[in-house]
Amino acid sequence: MSRIAREKGDGLTVELVIFDCDGVLVDSEPISVRVGTAALRRLGWDIDETEYAERFVGCTNEYWAEQVGQTPPGWREQVNADYAAAIAAELCAIDGIEAALDRLSIPYCVASNGRHPTIRRSLELTGLAGRFDGRVFSAEDVARGKPEPDLFLHAAATMGAEPGRCVVVEDSPFGVTAAMRAGMRCFAFAGGLTPPARLTGLGATLFHDPATLPDLIAALD
Repeated sequence: MSRIAREKGDGLTVELVIFDCDGVLVDSEPISVRVGTAALRRLGWDIDETEYAERFVGCTNEYWAEQVGQTPPGWREQVNADYAAAIAAELCAIDGIEAALDRLSIPYCVASNGRHPTIRRSLELTGLAGRFDGRVFSAEDVARGKPEPDLFLHAAATMGAEPGRCVVVEDSPFGVTAAMRAGMRCFAFAGGLTPPARLTGLGATLFHDPATLPDLIAALD
């Protein structure tokens, strides 16, 4: 753990910053919602992108599969192919996040409900992979993903940080709830797909510009 983060009197009370991936580091959620909504409508669901986002943004793959239920042969493979093609063509980093990472002197990692191959591909496509080398955690690593606290607690333990001295950066109610249950402070990005009203009252501090994150974290002392 960085000496900078542990020194008393240096204005820092945080040992680790834990970033969600989708919607926080990479702008994948509009793509996911568009592809997922179209797929469910092909199954006969009466659902639009707003409802899809409310129900599924930030959830685990297992939760999504459980809610969707039985599907025709080849349907899931087609969804995966459509999503992969759209991600390859359209994915970009969230505006301002690289500037924030450049200024952070505190150790940081990523903890996502996505699977390891998906997280790795997203980080590689957006040029962020090198920033998180060896510090990527997935719901695959724990028994329960978000909104349970297991993933964030696992990331903190692996990185050698106390939960109470961790800050989580999230953008979904699933993620904010997990951070609160883990006993961690949380900043919720209110400039993405999730309406700010759905993030209010969950215990997180809302922010709109990722580039301001280092200042917000420093001000926690």
